[in-house]
Amino acid sequence: MGDTPAVLTERLTKDYGQGRGVFELDLEVRQGEILGFLGPNGAGKSTTMRLLLGLIGPTSGGATLLGLDAARDGLAARRRVGYLAGDFGLYPQLTGRAVLEYFARLHGGVRPDRIAALSERFDADLDRPVHELSSGNRQKLGLVQAFMHDPELLVLDEPIAGLDPLVQRSFHDLLAEIREQGRSVLLSSHTLSEVDRVADRVAILRAGRLVVVDTIEHLKGVAVRRLELDFATPPDPEDFRVLDGVREVEATGTSLRIAFEGSPDAIVKAAARHEVTGLRSLEDDLEDIFLRYYREDER
Repeated sequence: MGDTPAVLTERLTKDYGQGRGVFELDLEVRQGEILGFLGPNGAGKSTTMRLLLGLIGPTSGGATLLGLDAARDGLAARRRVGYLAGDFGLYPQLTGRAVLEYFARLHGGVRPDRIAALSERFDADLDRPVHELSSGNRQKLGLVQAFMHDPELLVLDEPIAGLDPLVQRSFHDLLAEIREQGRSVLLSSHTLSEVDRVADRVAILRAGRLVVVDTIEHLKGVAVRRLELDFATPPDPEDFRVLDGVREVEATGTSLRIAFEGSPDAIVKAAARHEVTGLRSLEDDLEDIFLRYYREDER
């Protein structure tokens, strides 16, 4: 396959009207790359993935998967792709085992030992009917079916939804193995931290338009981060507002919520002058990343 991109879109558009959809998307997933596909809910991530898999047709533009035209050669392309939809559905009366055996036949046959190994890795319950499973256990079955035929490209829409931390770790480890094997992953999420551990690059979508493709490291450098600190006695918020990099300090009783850019070193040293009873790091806010990163362009 050489340098042929795993995914390449050219001005890919799906216009639902009233500003909804995906517009003129130029996106590339390289061979052997994990690309995190980020954006708030409703940004167009799932629509993009459905376009790539031929589940919906584009208004204009096009895409290739592994060098194959997504529309003209869709069947051949999908044989080489593992897909987990954000609204993944299963047959409720069948057991997990029966569901996976059915999908294996659709793929033209999958080794039973491969299904067993992935099921063990994700601790998937194969012997209960799907309608008796929790959302997290149904998600495990979705992951097994996406990986079991060893696809060259994985397209995963919010894949860790409902998974416990141990299964998330197994999932991240498997993604690392996939990348080492030279296979590619397009992984959607609405939180930066979810792709922080595994992604090589990140593409950010907002209101159906691609606003940046960049490395995690650079995005974190322009992100606004937040700390919540609890103290034994109320501190003076002004001691923190004057620190370099601090953008906002909100005081509530004996707690402070601090928004800052760059290193937290000055905040930690200022906090150490007090008795700290609690410390929490909050999720990076994608909207703040957007506004910070594109403030100059949007003026």
